[in-house]
Amino acid sequence: MVSKNSLYGPLDPAPDAGYEDAPPRVGFFTDTSVCIGCKACEVACKEWNAVPEDGLNLLGFSYDNTGGLGADSWRAVHFIEQPYGVGNKSAPFASDSTPTGPSGTGPAFDVTAAGVRALPEQDRLGTGVGSSHEVAEAARQASGAQPQFLGMPAAEPPGRGTGAESRTDFRWLMMSNVCKHCTHAACLDVCPTGSLFRTEFGTVVVQEDICNGCGYCVSACPYGVIDKREDDGRAWKCTLCYDRLGAGMTPACAKSCPTESIQFGELDELRERAQRRLEQLHGAGVSEARLYGNDPEDGVGGDGAFFLLLDDPEVYGLPPDPIVTTRDLPDMWRHAGLASVAMVAGVALAFVSSALGRRR
Repeated sequence: MVSKNSLYGPLDPAPDAGYEDAPPRVGFFTDTSVCIGCKACEVACKEWNAVPEDGLNLLGFSYDNTGGLGADSWRAVHFIEQPYGVGNKSAPFASDSTPTGPSGTGPAFDVTAAGVRALPEQDRLGTGVGSSHEVAEAARQASGAQPQFLGMPAAEPPGRGTGAESRTDFRWLMMSNVCKHCTHAACLDVCPTGSLFRTEFGTVVVQEDICNGCGYCVSACPYGVIDKREDDGRAWKCTLCYDRLGAGMTPACAKSCPTESIQFGELDELRERAQRRLEQLHGAGVSEARLYGNDPEDGVGGDGAFFLLLDDPEVYGLPPDPIVTTRDLPDMWRHAGLASVAMVAGVALAFVSSALGRRR
């Protein structure tokens, strides 16, 4: 299906870019439910693409030492430690009439020497309710909820119940983030030099030897992916290993992923696979699981790299409803043209009025 306006809507990007005999579009499906945060994808990406070392970033709020995507980080694994009562998780207390805490996902409890009691509404946001670990453990014991393992089906981590793996007061959310290779790529639309181009595989690549460092692509990207390198001022991002694709090889990050969290293949087949995985998780009671970036009807026409998430996109630093920033360019130019015509007409009218006044 081809949109009447190639700036938005469902589209097969390679034929739209002029490739008459383009192969099937390829991309990534990242299943965050099986990501273990090993960062093998980051290392493989840097090694294959000769991406410079970007330093050890001690963020102070995360065990992650990458922080996010950038000119020197084309893959970035997010580490998100979520306290039990925070986030949009399945509520183990759904069948109880127990009052819920501020997040709406579990009861608010006061832990005292006398036992556990539900807090009244006015006290739930105050202090003195015990540590987050105490509150979570009290909530779990009061409800009889069992630990929820969100990893691979029918798998249990070694040592379950003997150490840190048995903790129920938090969960790790991990996601290997990457350029989305959008169907409608604003970075490509605004590039004045042709440095960014659409490949025959439907991906978006930067030709660094043509980039003039203007930075238009940086501000145009709705995901904040593309970035300029400080030492040379040029823009850089994931190429989806374009050189490997041309040789019939799998991108380095997907090849190195030990849990197959990053899956590479034809995009249509990946979308079907992702839908089956989503149904599997929903059947297992993980109701908060959702797909992100897979819908061709969304604001960027669907992504070439999409994700299965276990919480809201904002939790992972993703925009909830991304829209290609060049979508409204035709209307903007139309309005600018009308304004210009009106301005010229106004000047002409003023000139004629002035001339007639002098004749009188």
